[in-house]
Amino acid sequence: MGGNSGGGGASRSTLGDLRSLEEKAKRALDPGRKNVFISFAHEDLDAVNLLRGQAKNDRLDLEFNDRSVQEPYDSERAEYIRSRLAERINQSSVTIVYLTASSAASPWVKWEVEKSLELGKRVIATHSKNDAPKQLPSWIADNKVPVVTWSKLAGEL
Repeated sequence: MGGNSGGGGASRSTLGDLRSLEEKAKRALDPGRKNVFISFAHEDLDAVNLLRGQAKNDRLDLEFNDRSVQEPYDSERAEYIRSRLAERINQSSVTIVYLTASSAASPWVKWEVEKSLELGKRVIATHSKNDAPKQLPSWIADNKVPVVTWSKLAGEL
């Protein structure tokens, strides 16, 4: 005689949990979902955390895949860091560059943008109106990377 003797409350709860997990999996596997690599200078971490918070907004279907680099560019581990970053960039569908004076001067950000382009990834630069660099770095301008304000970023994705 079947396995459910009792009120059935547990099986309904389990079924509800299963449906909830199924919906989460469907959303995660949605082909419209973007896996985003964020390139930024470590000095801009607080502002980038606000950008990450935007990803949790129900109207945006983003999955951020980012990693801040805390070792100097020319450290003994630079090659290892570059290889790990290249893996993450390769797994992403788009690279977002958070442009500030700090990121414009960062050799890491420059490398990440160039690696993204080399791997055929779409690159979009964004900035807040207050933090925009006075002049675009040549590696953004020369590669014709689109630049949009932070408020218009969702429309570009």
